[in-house]
Amino acid sequence: MFNFHYFTPTEVVFGRNAENHIGELIKKQGVGKVLIHYGSGSVVRSGLLDRIKSSLDDENIAYAELGGVVPNPRLSLVYKGIELCKKENVELILAVGGGSAIDSAKAIGYGAVNEGDVWDFYDGKRKATGCLPIGVVLTLSATGSEMSDSSVITKEEGWIKRGYSSDFGRPAFAVMNPELTLTLPDYQTACGCADILMHTMERYFTSGGNMEITDSIAEALMRTVIANAKILRDDPKNYEARAEIMWAGSLSHNGLTGCGNNGGDWATHKLEHEISGIFDVAHGAGLAAIWGAWARYTYKNCLDRFYKYAVNVMGIKEEGSKDEISLSGIKATENFFREINMPTSLSELQIYPTEEQILLMANKCALATNGSVGSARKLVESDMAAIYRSAK
Repeated sequence: MFNFHYFTPTEVVFGRNAENHIGELIKKQGVGKVLIHYGSGSVVRSGLLDRIKSSLDDENIAYAELGGVVPNPRLSLVYKGIELCKKENVELILAVGGGSAIDSAKAIGYGAVNEGDVWDFYDGKRKATGCLPIGVVLTLSATGSEMSDSSVITKEEGWIKRGYSSDFGRPAFAVMNPELTLTLPDYQTACGCADILMHTMERYFTSGGNMEITDSIAEALMRTVIANAKILRDDPKNYEARAEIMWAGSLSHNGLTGCGNNGGDWATHKLEHEISGIFDVAHGAGLAAIWGAWARYTYKNCLDRFYKYAVNVMGIKEEGSKDEISLSGIKATENFFREINMPTSLSELQIYPTEEQILLMANKCALATNGSVGSARKLVESDMAAIYRSAK
């Protein structure tokens, strides 16, 4: 195992009607004015935004609003948010929504308290020295951003999608009511389940040391996500299954499932960022589409981990060689994705990249990772292009 630093400062309020505690949670932060940051009209139509405002009014907390967050959140809206925070003397940003709203809120928080262009952090040129406090009302289980240190933003110029991680961006609190996810389209629910699963996979498939207790937690989380994703496919209104998925989403990306390993692989995420950056697809669907190609390209370099995953997570019988069992685990994972109507290739995403686009994505991925990425297998630009081709 490796030494590790585990830091998870986010206060969680979980369960039915949890959003009713927003006012008191923000009052505990000792701030005078809040920016409510959200996406489309769904938070308005559902009445959630009004309930949040009422809770703030009850505590005499002033607020400004900025809606319009879209999937793969845009840098242009982040700039607007930074300007608004400075103009309105905002002291905390309340993200209402899923990972896109939360990631956008974090970026705004960085830009509001650090001089210069906030994109510098995402472009790897500088590190933030602070962030406005972030609060969350979660409406979509997927990214785990409600408890993580990470944020991903898309720059429209060149359609460049980049992530930035800093403990300054970890939310102060997260309100999680599984009922708020009941109205999600089935496709979004499935995309979220794929994303959650992948956050733990990225930490699980490494060539470095691992802790037995961490592996056990990770394997149980993955089995839980797979089982409850199937329940939600057949029974989308199942509260208990939504609660399991919501809490798994937070635990999958707050660092818990990576304690004691060498930092995780993250190649699948980096490869997918270039897909959704150019083609603007749902992140979870993009991950499902590229994962099988990555796994088959990589598994022989990380055979023991793929074997353990096949047996302990996917339930493959220990009959045959490690190679055969590992490949059966990969196939079973792709079958799971198909069971919840997720793609297992780019063509199933209705994406048909040309060779020129494949080389462009590989080049952008290599630039974003300083030339290489991966722990299970170190990938360079030619490897990235080969995986994109295989995923077609």
